[in-house]
Amino acid sequence: MTARAPIRLGLNVDHVATVRNARGGAHPDPVRAALLAAAAGVDGITAHLREDRRHIRDADIAGIKAQVALPLNFEMAATDEMVAIALATHPHACCLVPERREERTTEGGLDAAGQAADLMPKIKQLKAAGIKVSLFIAADPAQIAAAKALGADIVELHTGAWCEALAEGDKTGADGEFERLRLGARQAASLGLEVHAGHGLDFDTAAQIAHFPEIAELNIGHFMIGEAIFDGLDGVVLQMREAISRGQAMGERAA
Repeated sequence: MTARAPIRLGLNVDHVATVRNARGGAHPDPVRAALLAAAAGVDGITAHLREDRRHIRDADIAGIKAQVALPLNFEMAATDEMVAIALATHPHACCLVPERREERTTEGGLDAAGQAADLMPKIKQLKAAGIKVSLFIAADPAQIAAAKALGADIVELHTGAWCEALAEGDKTGADGEFERLRLGARQAASLGLEVHAGHGLDFDTAAQIAHFPEIAELNIGHFMIGEAIFDGLDGVVLQMREAISRGQAMGERAA
């Protein structure tokens, strides 16, 4: 049997910018965090340029693209403004996410099925420029099928509901969400989509989701940036890599 490639780890640096913007000025610098993470061994950098610029700014995106020798996963709402910025920046991939001004963080998956008419031309523009397109969606069969029909290269499965159920001690809910994620990963891979996952993951949940043989990449931000206060970013990257590797190995042994 051919061994699986190691699951890639992407670090989301949005919350470095959140800390910076809480006081203003230039410190701490998300670009510096991305450079430190690259040196520590992450495989890619994720940054979400929101329409309201509440954390990542345009200059952060430009700096990461220019200075960090890793793939940039540019999270963005599916708007004409963001498509234009993506085409000018040319990141490795664009992950289309839902966005509401009143939310603290991305609260759910993109409605790829319901917004197909609006998404299709934007996805075509990005793909024509050689940019991979990812859709951040719930592990719902209709949404996964819509991602394939729209021509997406990747789906990133929203793990937030599962992580929240675990945090609340709701075992029944958590088990149900985990099964949805498992089946969603299987469906997406069967359609030829690359499968990523993210939102709310920590060391334990990252190890668990890494059991799925379809997972190619995990994108993690808030938890890792928070833990870096205590253990340093390089230490947290090492711990997360170990957790993911452990989970992937356990999944392979159970297969």
